[in-house]
Amino acid sequence: MTAYQSINPANNEVLKTWPDHDDAHVEHALKVADELYHSSWSKGDIQPRLQVLHRLADLLDERQEALATIASREMGKLIGQSRGEVKICAQIARYYAEHAATFLQPQPYSSNLGEAWVEYHPIGVIVAVEPWNFPYYQLMRVLAPNLALGNPVLAKHANGVPHCADAFEKLVAEAGAPAGAWTNLFISNDQVASLIGDSRVQGVALTGSERAGSAVAEQAGKHLKKSTLELGGSDVFVVLDDADIDEAVRQGAQARLSNCGQVCTAAKRFILHENIAERFMAKFTAALQSVVPGDPLDEKTTLGPLSSKEARDRLVKQVDEAVAHGARVEIGGKAIEGVGCYYQPTILTNLTPDNPAYYQEFFGPVAQVYVVADDHAAVALANDSHYGLGGSVWTKDMARARAMAAQIETGMVFINSQSDTAAELPFGGVKRSGYGRELSDLGIKEFANQKLVVIAN
Repeated sequence: MTAYQSINPANNEVLKTWPDHDDAHVEHALKVADELYHSSWSKGDIQPRLQVLHRLADLLDERQEALATIASREMGKLIGQSRGEVKICAQIARYYAEHAATFLQPQPYSSNLGEAWVEYHPIGVIVAVEPWNFPYYQLMRVLAPNLALGNPVLAKHANGVPHCADAFEKLVAEAGAPAGAWTNLFISNDQVASLIGDSRVQGVALTGSERAGSAVAEQAGKHLKKSTLELGGSDVFVVLDDADIDEAVRQGAQARLSNCGQVCTAAKRFILHENIAERFMAKFTAALQSVVPGDPLDEKTTLGPLSSKEARDRLVKQVDEAVAHGARVEIGGKAIEGVGCYYQPTILTNLTPDNPAYYQEFFGPVAQVYVVADDHAAVALANDSHYGLGGSVWTKDMARARAMAAQIETGMVFINSQSDTAAELPFGGVKRSGYGRELSDLGIKEFANQKLVVIAN
């Protein structure tokens, strides 16, 4: 049976299956991509590549509703959030279409050795391994900068979103990209490992779990290939005693429930100053309890299902284990009965470092809440994590906010806003959240040959 099935998590209906690609298909795809890298498409004038991105942005805007509907049916995202995902994909494509040429201009360096500069060139075929939670956005983060630069990409998407993967590939082709520029492969982990080991592949980008990241990084390292990893997160949402509580509650609830909590940069650990903890908790609890579970395609629904039965069952097990080790359930704590992969919005308190949940990522609508006495304790708790992706700090005192942001050990910190993303801002983390950056000018240089040229005095 094929591993690539589209299953609607709102009702567990199998929508469609796609056949796996055999080794011969993979070899042909790699050959085509490698030939493209050695052609004038990859190594010549950038403008034809940028025109593809312009056209792709327009197509995404035109097809927003159809693409959003596919995502909502396939992985349970609320339809409004799916539309937002397609919209930011168009923005990313347009951003690189408009700015890549500037980013890739030679950069002069002052030197006593002579006239010196760094040029930016493609390095070859890139393998991308991507997750289901943002089935278009994750692909676009890899496609746009590498298409502009000239690196062909072979993409292995998550097994649960084959329709999104197929639709994205067809859209890139329709935008005018030649065969090999972006190739979708329905392949196994073993086939991914073989691709990474092939001499024609020069890099691998992965967004996913720690386990997947470790396996890919090991294989890439073994074969001396460049890799970037964007892994899990257990982001803090720090609310200080002078914060705008109503706005912090509003965005905090959004940040924990968006995409049914299945976001790497979602607020997961709420760290509350003791002076406002009771007030915040009362309003936060009410906000989480006001959700309306239902069909993701229904505009009135405010809580969709988890992406799959496996995802829901994993969350059930995590919460039960946390409670068994002393955590207290303030609200929720159970799967929602009936058809579909739904889980109650949940708040856990009384979490201590000896509880496995203290260091785990909860990929679902589960919030951990902690209360601290001062800023120093908030930073210490924020940094007591295996992860270091994003986080947010809420206060009206900007000097206080800047000081705390500087001390939090993450790749990103937002002040008076939940974690967010934009084409022009770098995205990535530290510690077990991975390494490397996507988006912005940094993203286009991750898989570039940054070549030094010197004319001697």
